[in-house]
Amino acid sequence: MIIKEAKFIQSNTDVNKCPNTNFPEYAFIGRSNVGKSSLINALTGRKSLAMTSSKPGKTMLINHFLINNEWYIVDLPGYGYAQRGKESRVQFKKMIENYILDREQMTNLFVLVDSRHSPQKIDLEFIEWLGENGVPFSLVFTKLDKMGVEVGRRNMEAYKKELKKQWDELPPIFATSSVDNRGREELLDYIEEMNKL
Repeated sequence: MIIKEAKFIQSNTDVNKCPNTNFPEYAFIGRSNVGKSSLINALTGRKSLAMTSSKPGKTMLINHFLINNEWYIVDLPGYGYAQRGKESRVQFKKMIENYILDREQMTNLFVLVDSRHSPQKIDLEFIEWLGENGVPFSLVFTKLDKMGVEVGRRNMEAYKKELKKQWDELPPIFATSSVDNRGREELLDYIEEMNKL
C-alpha cells in the first residue's frame, strides 16, 4: 500500500464525538512509551504527524488521522502509566474501553509490545481482556532495532509461549522498528487486505 495522504482530523475524549463516517479504523495502543507515535509516523511516512515524546503518558486523547481519504489510524492513550493519579487512570481506562468496545468502525486494534522486555503482566492482562470481549486485535512488537536479532526473537517467542497458555490460536504478529522501517510494509499490506473485506 502506498500512503499518498495522511492528515490529522481531531482529538477528543468521547467515543460519541469520533468522526461520523463509515471508514474503517485501525487503532494503536500499548503501554506508555512503547513507541506508538513513532510507529504511526513511520507507517505514514510523516515525521511529526503523531506527537512523540521521551516522556511517557503524552497521548491523552483519542486521535484520528485520515489516510488516503479512505481509512483512519487512531492513536489511543497508553495504558498503565503509573504517574497519573488514580482518578485520572480510571478516566483513561473508561475512555479507552468505551472506544474499543463501542466504536463499530474499529476494524482492528494493534497492541504494541516493547520487544526489549520479557512478557509483562500488564500486557498479558490487557490481551486477555481483549479476548474475553471478542475484540479483533494483532500484536506489534516495537523497537527491534534496539538490540540484537537473537534477543528480540527470544522475547517474542517468550510472549508467544505465554499467550499459548490461554489461546488456542495466536493473533497476527508483526515485528517492527520505526527507526529502520522494519515491518512497515507487512503492516500496511495487512491493513490493505482488511480494507478489501
